[in-house]
Parts: sequence; C-alpha cells; structure tokens
Amino acid sequence: QVQLVESGGGEVESGGSLTLSCAVSGIRFSSFTMGWFRQAPGKQREQVATISVRGEPSTVDSLKGRFTISRDTGKNTVSLQMDALKPEDTAVYYCNAKHLYTNSEYWGQGTQVTVSA
Repeated sequence: QVQLVESGGGEVESGGSLTLSCAVSGIRFSSFTMGWFRQAPGKQREQVATISVRGEPSTVDSLKGRFTISRDTGKNTVSLQMDALKPEDTAVYYCNAKHLYTNSEYWGQGTQVTVSA
C-alpha cells in the first residue's frame, strides 16, 4: 500500500518558518521524483518545488530563496523548508511522488499551512 504522509503544517506569523515533511512507504523511493504542491482556497493546485531521483532540487521562480526542498533516501522522506512566510503562502500543501519512467503518480492527504499577518 502506497502512503505519503505529510506533517509539520500549522499556523505561523508572517516572516516565520515552517518545515514540512513527507514520509513515503510502499514504493521504491529512489525511482520517484518527489514534489510539493499547494492549493489555496478558491485556487488551483500549483507546483511549489520538485527534487529529482538524483537529488537535484527545483523551486518555482516566485518562491526561490524562501522555499527549499530536500530528500533523504535513507529515511524515504522529502522535506520542504519554508522561510520568510507570507499570508499568501496560506494553503494546503501536498506531497507528490511521480515515477521516473512510468509517470505513475501518488499524492499525500495534505497539510494545512496558515500564515497570519
């Protein structure tokens, strides 16, 4: 059974930091590109950052310098460090796993991040 379990969400004041984690089981972690997406109320889900099977991170331009993705292949986890948070970062954050060759895709249940002004 494939499981992606996010943790670390919560409420933080503007300018604060949070670290999200996603524990992955049931798949060969090393064969999956991992990513974080978010969905704010009334908006479409959008990509935040991805990290390749080789550990090469990529953050969307608008979040570069504030959000950093990393993965730990020994622990089968992927993390998202979020700094200098803004109210517009408020959203449900989802962990995503996408197979390198087949494009099979899995999602976590999401974790709420709320940034107060």
